[in-house]
Amino acid sequence: MRSDGISAVVTGGASGLGAATARALRAAGAAVTLFDRDSGRGRDLAAEIGAGFAEVDVTDEASVAAGITVATTAMGRINALVNCAGIVIGERVVGREGPHALASFRRVIDINLVGTFNCVRLVAAEMAKNAPVDGERGVVVNTASVAAFDGQKGQAAYAASKAGIAGMTLPLARDLATVGVRVCAIAPGIFLTPMLESLPAEVQAGLAAEVTFPKRLGRPEEYAALVRFILEAGYLNGEVIRLDGALRMR
Repeated sequence: MRSDGISAVVTGGASGLGAATARALRAAGAAVTLFDRDSGRGRDLAAEIGAGFAEVDVTDEASVAAGITVATTAMGRINALVNCAGIVIGERVVGREGPHALASFRRVIDINLVGTFNCVRLVAAEMAKNAPVDGERGVVVNTASVAAFDGQKGQAAYAASKAGIAGMTLPLARDLATVGVRVCAIAPGIFLTPMLESLPAEVQAGLAAEVTFPKRLGRPEEYAALVRFILEAGYLNGEVIRLDGALRMR
């Protein structure tokens, strides 16, 4: 898939990895529509880079469907979906306040895992309407995490949600092969997103020291570069790719 032929939806596109991806795709000539709950940031970024925007809750079927209508009206079609919407919490299974709150566990699973699947199923149905190019009608890139494999203390909910994304990659690829849609996932390590940028410099340095090489935090534009590679590499399918500087969390 050529970058200048891409019509992409990027969820969580108002900030962090999603914003970097939207910028990179627009710079390469792709059409982009941002999905995000943060309408202020989303509309500002969309105006800055020349993208579309829809205020979307990825966990809500009607909200995603409405966003798809906005995207297809603006771009004519959708042939790429990059799912970056997600949240992270830190909560021990048994902590000082007692057992892990079931509501917070459900919320993380609902947004990170169910929300990702909700967008995949609805956007893939739209992709199936596209005329194939070399047999391909679309590409999906989901965001897992190294926490799917090396989850830390307090990450039971987050690790479970990201392991679910990693685990459904191959079944999604197999199911969607019938309509000519490829599916991959990226498992980022520790990236310099707005949440991490808010931490003290010494804390950032300590996190970077855990990385094998290069000893620094990942840059959102590096995630975006891998997204673009996946979209363009037509034989890459059903794969979960770690992007982590060989980090293995202790």
